[in-house]
Amino acid sequence: MKQITKLSAIGIIAGIVLALFLKVVQLLTGSEAYILLFNMDYIPVLKEINEVFGMGMLFHFATCIGSVVILFFILKGIHLEHCFLAYLAVYTIGGAILFALAGLTETPPAVTDLAAWCFWTAGHALFGAVVGLLIKYWA
Repeated sequence: MKQITKLSAIGIIAGIVLALFLKVVQLLTGSEAYILLFNMDYIPVLKEINEVFGMGMLFHFATCIGSVVILFFILKGIHLEHCFLAYLAVYTIGGAILFALAGLTETPPAVTDLAAWCFWTAGHALFGAVVGLLIKYWA
């Protein structure tokens, strides 16, 4: 249970770093990549509650926590749970691919927005770096 608590805290910390990074990018450049973090339009069941205040934020952090816990235990199965590069690679590549979800909604950014994709991917690389470092040195 102690390990799940630490992994959950890591997911929250890294999720805050990701959201802050994309918010700063939005403020400095106008990029709409930040909006995608909280959008649930493309998930049929969750689409109905997308407009409820705070649900997007809850979705973002649940995803962050869930992904950290699940990836940790997958990597533990192959004895790579403390490998920084594994987290960096999975979250960078995964984030780059997940940007395609922008194509399933009318909400910005457009799936063809290359700058938003670059910022989104960089943000997820940062997320992976934070997760990898915190797991390596704390979990």
